[in-house]
Amino acid sequence: MKRLWRSCVALVLIAAYGLAAAQAEKPITIVVPTAAGGGNDAMARTIAQKMGALLNRSVIVDNRAGGNGAIAAEYVSKAVPDGNTLMFGYVATHAMNPALQKLRYDPIKDFEPVGLVGYSPTVMVVNPSLKVKDVKDLVRMLKDKPDFFSVASAGNGTAPHFAAELFKMSTQTSMLHIPYKGSAPAVNDTIGGQTHVMFPSVFTGVPFVKAGRLQALAIAGAKRSAVLPDVPTLKEMGIQGVEVDQWYAIFAPAKTPRNQVERLNQLLNKVLQDKDTILRIEGHGADVQTSTPEQLGEMVSKDLTKWKQVVAKAKLQAD
Repeated sequence: MKRLWRSCVALVLIAAYGLAAAQAEKPITIVVPTAAGGGNDAMARTIAQKMGALLNRSVIVDNRAGGNGAIAAEYVSKAVPDGNTLMFGYVATHAMNPALQKLRYDPIKDFEPVGLVGYSPTVMVVNPSLKVKDVKDLVRMLKDKPDFFSVASAGNGTAPHFAAELFKMSTQTSMLHIPYKGSAPAVNDTIGGQTHVMFPSVFTGVPFVKAGRLQALAIAGAKRSAVLPDVPTLKEMGIQGVEVDQWYAIFAPAKTPRNQVERLNQLLNKVLQDKDTILRIEGHGADVQTSTPEQLGEMVSKDLTKWKQVVAKAKLQAD
């Protein structure tokens, strides 16, 4: 009986050890709330690749576009809080979209902030077929034909949407807003001429600007972009109040153990100190910036309040 008891105990211990080992080796998944091929996707894949190399472990990207980021955010908010499911969140998922409409997740209560990744200003681009010289030329065109031209966005409550609405309000112009499920399809249709104007992040837009497929008219930020130094800001062109900088960050589900969050923060910050990572991200117009989990949490809370005030002032509504 003693031998049988010892054998059972041994089997239980072996099974438990095997389960723990399997869980430890489970791939880390970074959920991206936009379609593959966009700036967010490219940045997340760079981070996943570098994390995987440091951990000697599989780190995969899972694109869950739709609902203007809400589908991915809701999915991560309900994921097991074991550190194996993360979200590549950004200003739209945790500040703008929640400021515009009621969602099935709380950007503060349902997530543990891990760390900031960086920032990217917004750039105003048009299809080259419009043949406009500058922003003032475009404004004249928009006023001549109200609602004739369309502006694409990555979805309601995203940075491109907010930038477009602020631009229309500041210039007293009107354009038909066409929301897409992510920046990639919105950019593609602007290139193809199905839409005329867009406000993507510099990170997303600059490859197409440099290839001549989109024309950059202005930076919708506080200062010019280092990768587009000849493109003036909207403020320089006399258009005030359209400054939309996009931030990117990593989040985990709420109740993820504190030691897991701290380890993930250290890992992320180490990745963002890698020269190749910095070159890849900054090469597309985003500025790398790290943070502690607490600093990110404070920033999200302040940004959410800010965009709620903008929504109320501009009387914005989800289409």
